[in-house]
Amino acid sequence: MRRGVVAAVGVALLVVSGCSDTGGSAEPPKPTATTTVTVPTAPPTAAAAVLGPTGPSTAKPCKGTEIPVGTDPQPIIDAATEGTTFCFAKGVHRLTRPIEPRAKDTLAGSTGAVLSGSVRLTGWKQEGSSWAVQGMLPAAYPLKGQCEDNKTKPCQLGEQVFQDGTHLTRVMSLSQLKPGTFFGDYKANTLYLGDDPTGHVIEMAKTQTAIDKSADDVTVTGLTIQHFASRPQAGALQAGRGWKVTANDVRWNHAVGIMVIEGDDTVVSRNTVADNGQLGIGQYKSAGVKITANLVTRNNTDGFWIADWESGGIKSTRSSGEVSGNDIIANRGIGMWSDIAEYDRRITGNRIRDNAADGIRYEISYSAVIDQNVVEHNGFGTGRGSGGTLWDGGGINVNTSSDVQVRGNLIKDNRNALSIQSRTRGDGPRGTYVLRNVLVEGNLVVMDDKQSSLGVVENKRSPTQPGAITFRRNSYQGADHFAYRGKTMTWSEWQQSGFDQDSVSS
Repeated sequence: MRRGVVAAVGVALLVVSGCSDTGGSAEPPKPTATTTVTVPTAPPTAAAAVLGPTGPSTAKPCKGTEIPVGTDPQPIIDAATEGTTFCFAKGVHRLTRPIEPRAKDTLAGSTGAVLSGSVRLTGWKQEGSSWAVQGMLPAAYPLKGQCEDNKTKPCQLGEQVFQDGTHLTRVMSLSQLKPGTFFGDYKANTLYLGDDPTGHVIEMAKTQTAIDKSADDVTVTGLTIQHFASRPQAGALQAGRGWKVTANDVRWNHAVGIMVIEGDDTVVSRNTVADNGQLGIGQYKSAGVKITANLVTRNNTDGFWIADWESGGIKSTRSSGEVSGNDIIANRGIGMWSDIAEYDRRITGNRIRDNAADGIRYEISYSAVIDQNVVEHNGFGTGRGSGGTLWDGGGINVNTSSDVQVRGNLIKDNRNALSIQSRTRGDGPRGTYVLRNVLVEGNLVVMDDKQSSLGVVENKRSPTQPGAITFRRNSYQGADHFAYRGKTMTWSEWQQSGFDQDSVSS
């Protein structure tokens, strides 16, 4: 057993302020709160916590103005006063345009209410070993998004096809067509299937958005929202300021399931957000948002770039708020990603497991607390352009950010445990993006994979400054590889470099 010096008593932990807004150097950190931290002897409480039910089964019964199946909801909404509750009847509501609620409206579902952006396809004709239908695809439109396949780029196209509710795989040429796949020839406006559609329900996602952010203080609850042809970085459900998005099932949409856009103080809770093509939940330019107690799983079904193009569980940009108590599991990308000018961010008490890339990534941002999370078995499927070094991330990745505290987490059996990165990334609204005031304290780190590493990497133009990073009062199990200033280190060498003086390794 290898041991450092175990602290006999805890020492105050300072929560420091963010950088200045002037683009220059930051003011000295100012203490705002204190707590006591000692070397951990057990995982955080999140490790034993159970999320419980999510989705429409947890919604309250709807009482209000009924919207029958087969009815365009917008005229009914427009004819009512603001603040009305609308109850979508049980069944599939096929939308041909986004719903635009008014201020303080509630859009709710009776049990079994589904908002669908798909159309049923009929009139198939056999052509050799394939089946074709004409006239259903939209005209060509601008494409964006980085795909795992960066040659044919299938993720950029929004129209997905479902056979009896099962998602089919898009191929990019007729010659690639086989059972379980489809091909869209946009020039000829013809859709091809690799399976005989006889006796099956074939649907194609066509409408881009289910609900748009047309007003403030809207509630959306108890609905299943599926099969929308949302464009990359756009949501099937787009929430605005003061929204409450609770107890919905948002699934099998092409890009983002729930997208909060300029939506200060919005709450996203108790939703099941699964199997969306790019990302489960997105947040953009939204302050004080709470994303809590959601199940976010199996997102990035349509092949967006796993390692580095906002695919996976949750992605937030230029925003603040809390991400807490969620299960973020088995997404084909990053579990929780804060990127570009994030600030006052709290990522706490989540269970983040089995995501293909980083469990948590905090990148070119300011002022965050990442605490009490379970971050387990992430980073083993990052795809093209990635390897296994600390440059490719780990369970938790802090990339060129300042005033970040990583404390009290269980970081277990990830591709790499903890990657601290210093890069040259330019300036942001609260000062230059720089690695500074990073505290790693009180974490339980388990590294059973002997190829796993932990530490700090830097590029030549952005060397890590003395005192920029503090490791203390952590507990390591199985840790054999540490890294700092381009050197791989043993536990003893790591301590000799000034890190983890009062931590424990076994």
